[in-house]
Amino acid sequence: MNTKHFIAIDLGATSGRTILGSFINGKLTMEELTRFPNQMIQMNGHFYWNIFSLYEHIIAGLKAAADKQVKITSIGIDTWGVDFAFIGKDGSMLGMPYAYRDPHTIGAPEEYFTNVMSRNEVYAKTGIQVMNFNSLYQLYTMKRDGSSQLAAADKLLFMPDALSYMLTGNMVTEYTIASTSQLLNPHTKEIDNDLLKGMGLSSDLFCKMVLPGYVIGTLTDSIANATGVGKIPVIAVAGHDTASAVAAVPAANEKFAYLSSGTWSLMGIEVKDPIISEKTAELNITNEGGIEGTSRFLKNITGMWLLEQCLKEWKQQGVEYTYPRLVAMADESPKFKRFIDPDDPSFTNPESMINAIDYYCVRTGQTPPKEHSEYVRCIFESLALKYKYVLQMFNDLAPFEIEKLHIIGGGSKNNLLNQFTANSVGIPVVAGPSEATAIGNIMVQARAAGIVDTMQQMRNMIAEAVETITFMPQSQSSWMTAYDKFVKIINQ
Repeated sequence: MNTKHFIAIDLGATSGRTILGSFINGKLTMEELTRFPNQMIQMNGHFYWNIFSLYEHIIAGLKAAADKQVKITSIGIDTWGVDFAFIGKDGSMLGMPYAYRDPHTIGAPEEYFTNVMSRNEVYAKTGIQVMNFNSLYQLYTMKRDGSSQLAAADKLLFMPDALSYMLTGNMVTEYTIASTSQLLNPHTKEIDNDLLKGMGLSSDLFCKMVLPGYVIGTLTDSIANATGVGKIPVIAVAGHDTASAVAAVPAANEKFAYLSSGTWSLMGIEVKDPIISEKTAELNITNEGGIEGTSRFLKNITGMWLLEQCLKEWKQQGVEYTYPRLVAMADESPKFKRFIDPDDPSFTNPESMINAIDYYCVRTGQTPPKEHSEYVRCIFESLALKYKYVLQMFNDLAPFEIEKLHIIGGGSKNNLLNQFTANSVGIPVVAGPSEATAIGNIMVQARAAGIVDTMQQMRNMIAEAVETITFMPQSQSSWMTAYDKFVKIINQ
């Protein structure tokens, strides 16, 4: 029997997983070994990631893999985008990385455009949507504020590259994660020095650019011995979790849009070359790197963050809900009573998400929710309508007709939201796989090991291995009426 085993370390903004992916006679199976929290640490007015805690959880995951007593072919790490750690000249990790929700970058893009380079020039160079937490503006803010970490830094490593460095001692810059930074030129596929030199920095801060499938190195002797997995290779997968997730879309052809649904919702299409124009600049659409040198032409939408924060508050009040109960509550709640724009700045990181939703409703002339079920219904409907709003942008710009919307990630398990989305966008919605990021991570490792040769072969294998559910549009007229109301509210 021909069997190979791979480990995917999949780190999201709220939790992480260690997953064992196995190919038995060409068939993929997945087993979750460990799951652990990933929480921002608030300290002295700033938010950080505890990278050392993540490292400890990864080590625990490797030990769990060793307990399976199977031969591991390789390991790959993917994370959220934009954030990074600094390495000193002596190889030391220089403290904890800033978290992208830290308020220090509020207003930073406008300052950068005034003092360094215009907005149009930045977009023309990078094709990346302007968001205040992009790595470019994090670096600008740190340079402006005299960051001691930046001053002492020899190298900058994006989060998956930093964790791979902790495992192997080798430093690289992986292409897909670098593409989230607004520092990379998608045509040259290199860090653009012009973006840095205007603020007194250099591209020397970055390591060699590598593409998904590159062998970063093997586990250090101490880690290999401590975990029991041995001296196995660490592969640069598609380090950005969305790039890994999109690689796992079980699509039969190119005529699809994707929605990676989790804390963030990332909607887009896959294209051969970046699409950078005055129109895409105006719409603030991004071009990020994908597998096989493709571009992920997409837009970030605030996703289940809205609900996650409400759940956190309700838990503090002593009320907890299972996910099936939340869905049932929303389904039973009256429809189309109020809408919010998920991307309104007031929802970025409020002290109280419930208060932020209430205030948004008052500000836009709507009655705030009263029951918990009404908050959930409002969030689900607003997300579904925002998906239509964004998908229309891609319909106008795509070089092909979009025939299906593939929803992947944890949100693909929410059948009510999936049906709402199909009703809203008016085309079939295919939900699954929910563990798309880990599957994409493993498939890139499998490709590096010679199990598959092309991305379409990867997708065909995934389609055979996972179950999906198709949702057809319903109640089109009432959803169109709701959409018209939604657009008026968010454009106030």
